[in-house]
Amino acid sequence: MMKLVFLDAATMGGDIDLNPFRQFGDLTVYDNTQPQDVIPRIEQADIVLVNKVKLGKTQLQAARNLKLICVAATGLDPIDLDYAAEKGIVVKNVAGYSTDSVAQTTFLHILSCMQQGPYFNEYAHSGAYPASGLPTHFGGRYFHELNGKRLGVIGLGAIGRKVAAIASAFGMEVVYFSTSGEERSKGLYRRLDLEELLQTSDLVTIHAPLNAKTSGLIGKAELEKMKASAYLFNLGRGAIVDECALVEALNENRLAGAGMDVFSAEPLPADHCYYRIKDRSRLFLTPHIGWASIEARRRLVAMMVDNINQYIASRSGDRSRAEK
Repeated sequence: MMKLVFLDAATMGGDIDLNPFRQFGDLTVYDNTQPQDVIPRIEQADIVLVNKVKLGKTQLQAARNLKLICVAATGLDPIDLDYAAEKGIVVKNVAGYSTDSVAQTTFLHILSCMQQGPYFNEYAHSGAYPASGLPTHFGGRYFHELNGKRLGVIGLGAIGRKVAAIASAFGMEVVYFSTSGEERSKGLYRRLDLEELLQTSDLVTIHAPLNAKTSGLIGKAELEKMKASAYLFNLGRGAIVDECALVEALNENRLAGAGMDVFSAEPLPADHCYYRIKDRSRLFLTPHIGWASIEARRRLVAMMVDNINQYIASRSGDRSRAEK
């Protein structure tokens, strides 16, 4: 019987059923795994299920029986892919499971920032509203409509295209920058260079992977190119944005607002520069929830199960060919 180990199942949420993995063998589930505990937990495993726990060369060397790593995400950042390949360990990820969830969360950020939803909700719940004697309260927080605004999308993959389609339904003009240099829109949206996109967009939203081309893509110089009335949103990867430069731009009123669902270090360190923001209403933060709708997490488990089945089928096929 194969041994399966899930190293950080708490990242999947307590509402998601992991029992489908038990069909493949003996499943051991850990809510989370600290670096010093990785080796003793995987050294006898045949299959490791993992989201964000790092598996480097040292850990993989100790996993004598390991045949398959199933990553509960699209990105493969936590895995030493070169050493896994050298050792003959198959690594499988999942893609496309969270497109709708991330796109929806993008507009949670956009509307929360532009229309100041958290502030107005708090005010309506407070005693200040009935005491005001007025049916409407502004509090100096006047908002614009999305219709007619330019949305600049950085990274027009599946998620970026979904965001663009929703933006179009709001009546927004969509332009994009291709981080890969490839044409992505099939003529639907105008492609700009990064400088023009930053200079002319009312809102900029990031949906790109982290790689050599995108790491630090939006730094102090790029933020200075944006309009003072513009908003920046990042639902790609945290390290694409210089986070401390962003706080500086917001504190100095060089940017109207920002929404971040991803961070260069997760969870955020207690001394992170985001906690030095002067006006919290201008920086909307969510703890990397964009990918995590109920439907997306259910799709994720189903796709991981498919990955294991495909691996088993491929091994059976290899054995059959070897026996002929």
